[in-house]
Amino acid sequence: MSTGARAAAPAIEVRDSPLHGFGVFATRRIKKGTRVVEYLGERISHVEADRRYDDKDENDNHTFLFIVDARTVIDAGVEGNEARFVNHGCEPNCESVIENRRVFIEAIRDIVAGEELTYDYQIQREPDDPPDIDVIFACRCGAPSCRGTMLWPPPVPRPGRPAVRARRR
Repeated sequence: MSTGARAAAPAIEVRDSPLHGFGVFATRRIKKGTRVVEYLGERISHVEADRRYDDKDENDNHTFLFIVDARTVIDAGVEGNEARFVNHGCEPNCESVIENRRVFIEAIRDIVAGEELTYDYQIQREPDDPPDIDVIFACRCGAPSCRGTMLWPPPVPRPGRPAVRARRR
């Protein structure tokens, strides 16, 4: 028996990205304030996240980990969905929102069909980061205000040393 209601076509799709690997693209207009997708994956502790990726090459910035709080990390490499392919951007059209220990990607401005969704990863710097951490986490968004890194806060330029700039494709 039909209810007469049809499921809405998905608002997003995953495909090759000019920014990095795969990306998430709008298949139709997405209005500002729309909760686009939930970031899903296995919920694990920080200790488990460290254990899983302990042997990972320190020069590889590719990860599907999202820190929820002091106890929980979502590993979208296990049971993850398309949200794991939303790339970083310094002038993003989305933001991540944590609500009741769940993570959502929300539009912060209107997004047109065909546009790639991005949010600012704001990966936190750590005291034990290697000296080339900004190179490892280099940003490729190409935005006019690109800070050159996915890390937060932005690097402080040292006297006599040029700031790190993003490589353009």
